[in-house]
Amino acid sequence: MSDPVRLGIAGLGTVGAGVVKIVTKRAETLAARAGRPIQITAVSARTRDKDRGVDLSPFAWEDDPVALAARDDVDLVVELVGGDSGPAKSTVEAAIANGKDVVTANKALLALHGQALAEAAEAKGLCLRFEAAVAGGIPCVKALTEGLAGNRIERVMGVMNGTCNYILTRMEDAGLPYDTVFAEANALGYLEADPTLDVGGIDAGHKLALLASIAYGTRVDFEGVKLEGIERVSIADIRHAADMGFKVKLLGVAQMTGRGLEARMSPCLVPASSPLGQLDGATNMVVLEGDAVGRIVMRGAGAGEGPTASAVLADIMEIARGTRLSTFGQPASTLKAGTRAHSGGPSPYYLRMDLVDKPGALAKIASCLGDAGISIDRMRQYDHPESTAPVIVVTHKAGRPSLDAAIEAMAETGVLIGEPVALRIEQLD
Repeated sequence: MSDPVRLGIAGLGTVGAGVVKIVTKRAETLAARAGRPIQITAVSARTRDKDRGVDLSPFAWEDDPVALAARDDVDLVVELVGGDSGPAKSTVEAAIANGKDVVTANKALLALHGQALAEAAEAKGLCLRFEAAVAGGIPCVKALTEGLAGNRIERVMGVMNGTCNYILTRMEDAGLPYDTVFAEANALGYLEADPTLDVGGIDAGHKLALLASIAYGTRVDFEGVKLEGIERVSIADIRHAADMGFKVKLLGVAQMTGRGLEARMSPCLVPASSPLGQLDGATNMVVLEGDAVGRIVMRGAGAGEGPTASAVLADIMEIARGTRLSTFGQPASTLKAGTRAHSGGPSPYYLRMDLVDKPGALAKIASCLGDAGISIDRMRQYDHPESTAPVIVVTHKAGRPSLDAAIEAMAETGVLIGEPVALRIEQLD
């Protein structure tokens, strides 16, 4: 059997401890499958004495993850520190500078610095792999870089943040308002320290940017992802959507169009009968559409110790077997700067708004839509308090710029109370 692959693990949180457990408990199986032993030689974390539920005494300890990345007895650095800069970035840079392959679960780091890190690694013949950074245990990176490499990818879609999917599902199932479920999710530890990373769509946007780079051969462009969070989705929106046969999901979509690369992460209505519509709880789903293969749907746990550690091990095993893949499916130096499509293609939209309860208010709203070239598919007014009139409008296909122009005109009519909620109805067939 060949020499072992010696791991240095930087970061011993939930995922790091999970990786240690798998490597130590399944050493014999991993060696048989990789053709060589997988061994941990050194670890690093901020706190040495914390109980992590795993024995760390057999391994060398480094207080500084950068020092771990420079150790002579480490061949492969597993970066699980987290964060888009600071120690995580320094650790990966040090690993590459010292000739180490890198496996990371850090989507923020790669979404912002992936191009430079990939070029640096590939220039030295090193691997930088990140299966665990996108959708936890779902092998979507491997699917795009290998399984679907012969396809022209027509669309990438997905529910890529389990916390948001939990919140939206819980609101519907329990009939609870957003603020109540947000507080529940926070108490359960589902939210990041900065909750806007989850509910603002940022975390999922990082993941979409990485998948889009692989799918379309473009440089990672997180700034080009149009982000909209779920903060303004109300229980009323979820109920109205259900009445029409839809579910509300924080949905990521990337596709190459004649206008450029369209990449957006936003709450959308999807058919309740579709796989995305049937996705409940904290589960993730990634949908890949290729010209040869058609539609591939992958569903699974998007976070947690086991699923994410499993994805980390998948990358470690690939490197141990001698597979040397480019970070984003082709040499980073050949990736092109994509042209951004700043708005999505035409689609039906759901609009919820409150109007002043007086004659002619609804006609003014319909006129604003008509002047913007938007036709109405259906309109419904609900029971309401004395002074306001809640109205739901579903449009025929319209471009978002036209819709935004209509909403801007509505604000000048004097009949609109507050800002309308506009949700795209995503076409899945």
